Amino acid sequence: MSAAAPCGVSLSILGQPWRWRGLANDDSGVLAGDRGFRPDSLVDQLLMARGCAREALDSHRAPTIRAFMPDPSIFRDMDKAADRLAQAVEHQEPVTIFGDYDVDGATSAALLVRLLRDLGLAAGTYIPDRLLEGYGPSADALVRLAEAGASLVVTVDCGAMAYEALQAAKDAGLDVVVVDHHKCATSLPVAHALVNPNRLDEGEGAAHGHLAAVGVAFLLGAALIRTLRARGWFANRPEPKLLDLLDIVALGTVADVAQLKGLNRAFVAQGLKVMAGRRNIGLAALIEAARLTRNPTCTDLGFALGPRINAGGRVGRADLGVRLLTTQDAGEARAIAAELNILNEERRAIEQAVREEAEALLAAQGNRAVAVISGHGWHPGVIGIVASRIKERAGKPAIVVALDGGVGKGSGRSISGVDLGAAVLAAKDSGLLVAGGGHAMACGITIDADKLDAFADFLDDRLAKDVAVASDSRALLLDAVVGPGGVTPALVEAMEAGGPYGAGWPGPRVAAGRVRVVKADIVGNGHVRTIVSGDDGKPIKAMAFGSADTALGQALLGAGSTRKLWLAGRARIDDWASRPAAELHLDDAAWAD
Repeated sequence: MSAAAPCGVSLSILGQPWRWRGLANDDSGVLAGDRGFRPDSLVDQLLMARGCAREALDSHRAPTIRAFMPDPSIFRDMDKAADRLAQAVEHQEPVTIFGDYDVDGATSAALLVRLLRDLGLAAGTYIPDRLLEGYGPSADALVRLAEAGASLVVTVDCGAMAYEALQAAKDAGLDVVVVDHHKCATSLPVAHALVNPNRLDEGEGAAHGHLAAVGVAFLLGAALIRTLRARGWFANRPEPKLLDLLDIVALGTVADVAQLKGLNRAFVAQGLKVMAGRRNIGLAALIEAARLTRNPTCTDLGFALGPRINAGGRVGRADLGVRLLTTQDAGEARAIAAELNILNEERRAIEQAVREEAEALLAAQGNRAVAVISGHGWHPGVIGIVASRIKERAGKPAIVVALDGGVGKGSGRSISGVDLGAAVLAAKDSGLLVAGGGHAMACGITIDADKLDAFADFLDDRLAKDVAVASDSRALLLDAVVGPGGVTPALVEAMEAGGPYGAGWPGPRVAAGRVRVVKADIVGNGHVRTIVSGDDGKPIKAMAFGSADTALGQALLGAGSTRKLWLAGRARIDDWASRPAAELHLDDAAWAD
């Protein structure tokens, strides 16, 4: 591969250099449209550019659970948790699954409810109200469950920092098993078992710290089935098919933006196959409500299905997601999916209003390493999404805080290379937060309003160097360069074979050129649509979403038909065309003359 920048772009229209992600097919890095390409070698190129070792190519081309599944017993407390659940199954104990109100929490809870149901135990669920109860288990909630007769509570996607609540549960005689993936402090809350690959005392299991909570719940399910099998539980009854639940594992993994490496890639690749069979009637109803006529893709999980599940916890009833994923009634499934669809539209409107106010305050952040933006009256259910938008706009971590009187609830999103969750835990230990936790890429906080400035200063001091390094290394990474005629459905299909793509396993990006703009206009909510053509006369449709007021959008709209451009983005199939066609979803562009 040539050491030169792809297409000679050292500074693009958006002010960033272009760099190779990995090896291209020849020294120039060009996959010429008229020469064709070899899909097998292209897939290998994509896999290796994302960190796959050459000797692991076979297992990564078609990731399977068998190839990536660890022995669940490597995780601390896993066998203890499985044993306690097995006792509950054998003795038909009253069990409650206590989940978080987001997609990861809903899918984790649904997985255990469905598995226990298949084992003959009808478990209850408890999903706290985001506005009235906040995140995670409270002492009041756990004590109430104990008083109502529960002997075992399993918390999923929460509980790792619930010291007071779990102590109250123990005092009430309630056993609690914690299944979580958020960062832990040095001291752990009292629990019958605490399964979390991000425990600081975790050994071999720490290699799986990228799992979402639903992935940890799946491993607990495998351990539970193995425990019951050893006790002869299945001598006269069928063994549940845990793999049939991979559709909801895939949904929770992608929606929680977990890194798609190792076992997570297998979860999503195999889960999408299960989802295509529409075995979960709740998911099938949700797919229909989202108007997906084809089999869902990884992108659909993150942008179509996940947000609808989330809408229940953000602006509606927190338990809707779990109810949808566990119902056995098709009519109920359709009704819940329709309600979630309506709530998602409401969420979008609320999010847009908060985002506009937050973006207006962004300039006042100056050179802070982490944007900490707050406002009164903001809906706590959308601040995480808004933080993600602010992060993208500012190119640095962002925390958005909804103030209510003298207290604020905040949600943060980080950039690659900056551990926001660890910084939040340190801020809590320093007395700056009422509560806080998270993982490297996301966090949640509760803070007194008068400590916001001190908290922002703390993050500035702790993370400024990491943010600077991450920002300095910012470049647009390309996998291949094609001639205009090379943007074809065949190219898209070949590149998709290197998936599933998502966080930690980025989708392939190609550059196409050189091209002239034939037509450019603004459509929808500030999207720039353009038709370009190369010297070969073959047109390409390209979309630059939400870019009308950016340098990229303005360049496309004003390029005219004489100046030449290199375009960089993701090749996608245009589903709206009368026959399959490929288009580019643009991330950047650069002048070619």
